Amino acid sequence: MLKLSPNDAAFPPGSLVLVTGATGFIATHIIDQLLLAGYHVRGTVRDEQKAVWTTSFFSARYGAGKYSAVIVPEMSTIGAFDGAVKGVQGVIHTASNVSFSPDPQEVIPPTVAGVRTLLQSAAKEPSVKSFVYTSSSVAASVANSPLTLDASTWNDAQIKEAWSVTLKPFPVAHANAVYGASKAEAERAFWKFIKEEGPQFRANAILPDATFGEVLTTQGSSSTGGWIREVYEKGVDFVKQLPPAWYVNVKDVGRLHVAALLSESVRNERIFAAAAPYTWNQILAILRKLYPSKKIADDIEGVNSSVMTFPTKRGEQLLQDIFGLNGWAGFEQTVIENAKDLA
Repeated sequence: MLKLSPNDAAFPPGSLVLVTGATGFIATHIIDQLLLAGYHVRGTVRDEQKAVWTTSFFSARYGAGKYSAVIVPEMSTIGAFDGAVKGVQGVIHTASNVSFSPDPQEVIPPTVAGVRTLLQSAAKEPSVKSFVYTSSSVAASVANSPLTLDASTWNDAQIKEAWSVTLKPFPVAHANAVYGASKAEAERAFWKFIKEEGPQFRANAILPDATFGEVLTTQGSSSTGGWIREVYEKGVDFVKQLPPAWYVNVKDVGRLHVAALLSESVRNERIFAAAAPYTWNQILAILRKLYPSKKIADDIEGVNSSVMTFPTKRGEQLLQDIFGLNGWAGFEQTVIENAKDLA
């Protein structure tokens, strides 16, 4: 339950918030948290089919008229969001290029352009009071680098790597560097705009690490929310390729976006969403307990925990102060929520 005092709220319940990329795993939870708190949401989608199912889904949960969809086919087009931002009090930008193409030219410039285009549209709309950008932990550092992350760390290594390969066709594995570089360059463009243009709205960024938890609908992108299903159904071949990481519950990620959007006390912050390190062997043990009759893959040999250190206190504080929670959702609880419908 939202526990934001009226004096700290940027705008009251009933106000309209724009959420881009409304079909995404994290985006559906952001929208869910906003609707739960009494706000109205306008979600951007890329086609009519997505507009229909998102409207149907959220109307079934919260009643007609609380959520509406607007089609933005190509977010990097100048003026693409001019209509979408009309009359909104807040903007949350989750949309990003997740094609995982290994070609940096196909991914990075459009992602950066999408951020700039939306910021330009929001800066022209006087009703906008707050803007939150969904970044990623990979904007701060290469996954599992032995670093202590903070607001000043950036993934310069993958930016350099992404643009250094010129031999075509690009190797498939190059997609990892390209994706990391796209998030880093896009978030840098976000802060550059805020610093140089001085728009009328507060600005914050949320940087999640490996995000698990309840999948609200299978009609949208499951993203990391689909990894546990992959392990349950197909084994560990895919996750063996993933670097060690920290988990975070997708509901907490949604809540942090709402906190950063609504609380006047959160201003110009990079807030990391990461609860604690985990391993896939821990997830396998929970799956065996949940589904004793199912043959779950054997433990992965030589698995290690993440050597990164995330700043967890600020996110934890916001979950406590604004949502009245004890802190981050627990790991086993998060896996159980993610795995509840697997059978």
